Formats: sequence, C-alpha cells, structure tokens
Amino acid sequence: MRIDYEKRIFGLDLMRAIAIIMVMCSHTLWITPEMRGITRKLFSIGGILGVDVFFVLSGFLIGRILYKMYVSKAFRFKEVTYFWVRRWFRTLPNYYLTLVINILVAIYIGSQLPDQLWKYGFFLHNFSTQLPWFYPESWSLSVEEFAYILGPLLLYLVLFIRKKASRPRLFLQVTLFILVLFVLTKLMYNHEQAIRHMRHWTLNVKSIVIYRIDAIYYGVLAAYISIVKPQFWYKIKNLAFAFGVVVLIAINFLIPIKGWFIEYYPQFWNVWYFVIKSLAIACTLPLLSDMKTAPKSIRIPITYISILSYSIYVFHYSIIMQLMKYFIPSEPMEGFDLIIYLLVYVLITFVVSYLVYRFYEKPMTDLRDSPKIKSYFK
Repeated sequence: MRIDYEKRIFGLDLMRAIAIIMVMCSHTLWITPEMRGITRKLFSIGGILGVDVFFVLSGFLIGRILYKMYVSKAFRFKEVTYFWVRRWFRTLPNYYLTLVINILVAIYIGSQLPDQLWKYGFFLHNFSTQLPWFYPESWSLSVEEFAYILGPLLLYLVLFIRKKASRPRLFLQVTLFILVLFVLTKLMYNHEQAIRHMRHWTLNVKSIVIYRIDAIYYGVLAAYISIVKPQFWYKIKNLAFAFGVVVLIAINFLIPIKGWFIEYYPQFWNVWYFVIKSLAIACTLPLLSDMKTAPKSIRIPITYISILSYSIYVFHYSIIMQLMKYFIPSEPMEGFDLIIYLLVYVLITFVVSYLVYRFYEKPMTDLRDSPKIKSYFK
C-alpha cells in the first residue's frame, strides 16, 4: 500500500489513530469483564471520547470542503449532490458490507435479528428511538450520514431566502443554527425524560441522531475559523490545545470526584457534557492541523492506523470480537492466556482491516474520482 505522505497532515492522522485506539480499548472490556480500577475507567471514558474525536475531525474536514464550495460563484445544487456522492462512495460501501456480514453472523450464531431490520438500510435504526442491540457501533455512522445531508441542504436552501447575503456569513449562520438546534433537542429530551441511569443515557441520548448531529458541526465551526481567521487560528494553537486537553482531563476526573452522576445532574449528562467535550476537542485542531509531519518511526505506524481506522471501526467489534468470543470464550482465561487472546484479537483486526481497505474500501472510494462520475457533475 503506497502512501503519499506529502498530501497528509500528520496531526489529523494522529487524532484519527488515537480515536480508533480508544474505541478498541473500550470494547476490549467485553473480553476482560473482570478488569477493575483506573484502567477500566480510562477504557470506558476512551470509548465515549474516541467517537467524539471522529465526529469533530470529520466535521473539520468536510467543513473546509463545504466552505470553499459554498463561497464559489459556481455553487449550485449539482455541487451539493456531488458532495453527497463523494461522501457516499467513502462511507456506504464499508457500512453495507459489514451490515450484511453482521446479519450473516447473527444467523450463524443463532441471535435474533431486530424486528425492523430494514431501518439499518436507511440509517433510521437510531434516528429518534432507542439504539437496538444489533450492530451497535453503527450508531455513529447514522449521525455522520444525516450530518452530511443536513448542512449542505440548509446552506443551499438559505440562498433562496437571502440571495444577496454574504456567503461566508451565511455559512457561519447556518453552522451556528445547527449547533443551537441540536442543543435544544437535548434540552427538550432532558425536560421530558424522567429515566436517569447511564445505560439508558447510552442507548437513548448518546447514540441518537437527533441529539448528536451538532458534534460534527463543532468541527465545521472550527473549519470556518481556520479559513476566515487563519492568523488567529495559528496564533492561538498552543493555548487552545492546552486548554482543550486540560478540559477533557478535568471534566472526566471531576465527574467521580464531585459526584456529577446522571442520577443527580441529568442536564449535565444529557446536554452539556456533549457540548463541553466537542468544544474541547475542537480546541486541539489549530495545533494538530498545523502538525504536518513527524519522524518516520512515528509517522508510518500512525498513518497506517489512521488510514485503516474506518475498516477497523466497522469490523473490530460486532464481527471479529463477537466471532472470537463465540468460538473461544474469554471468560475462563486469565493472565498470560488473556494477553495472548487480546494480541490475537488485535492482529486479526488489523489484518482483516488492511485486506478490506486494500481490496474493497479504497477501490470503492476511488470510483468517486472516475472520469464518468466527474464528467456528470461538471
């Protein structure tokens, strides 16, 4: 697999690599349910934080694309559809492949399929109602897909109302509107919902599209600032990074110390925890987006993990880990045997992800740059 390092930004690859490692670590708690202490807490936090890193980073990358597209004089609906097509060639092939494999795995091991399985085909299984148990990590892909649709569509529609308005200003206004809108949906949920425990929060707030789309648009807001105020963006990079990291560490340490548990502080968990996390992650972007390269010994493994991160995400848990647990249960294991089990799991995950990326994901993604697709949207 040949990598053009000159076209990649190491800092953003580092974010992506750290995010997928955190997600994988959190899911290894299924292999090691007896794990206790600080390691278990860090792994649990890492899973929640890792997906939000993906969201904010994704928003930053698509935000820069959308802004440049939007302020162009050539912007029209065909540009919007081309943006969607490019995103779908990137995201849908892996999703539908793993959806089919998850169905086959469930049938093979004798698990019951969800009653409304068809909703998975349209990313509706966690749109506004509780996340089903089947293929649980797919929740974040639904959030991404609807975020890709909503922003560009709103940006296009406001041009009919404010044709002569400044497009940079409209871009900012639409972004802020989306951020406020989805804070309001969380406030409404918090006002109406009386159930207060973490499992319910995980399945009914954290993983639900209508409460989480704003996570991506904090990245879009960061993209806007990076383009419109580049001097300010790079001037604050060190301070913003330090602030973001301190906030992320502080908030997760203060929760147990101060007793900020959902039973007593539901609004914090249902609303402000998401906002604070996303803003803190966005604060790390000025420095990381300016981190162009690194020594080869660090750059090469980080870049490979980053490139494989999407395949790792959709394969590592419901498919690879579930099959390993089915054929060789980890519960009786301890000590060295458990370490070997974890190492085999990681090895299988990376090998499968590499093969999927090399022979399926990348070829499918490359189709968006085919002459036929490009000529249609010109």
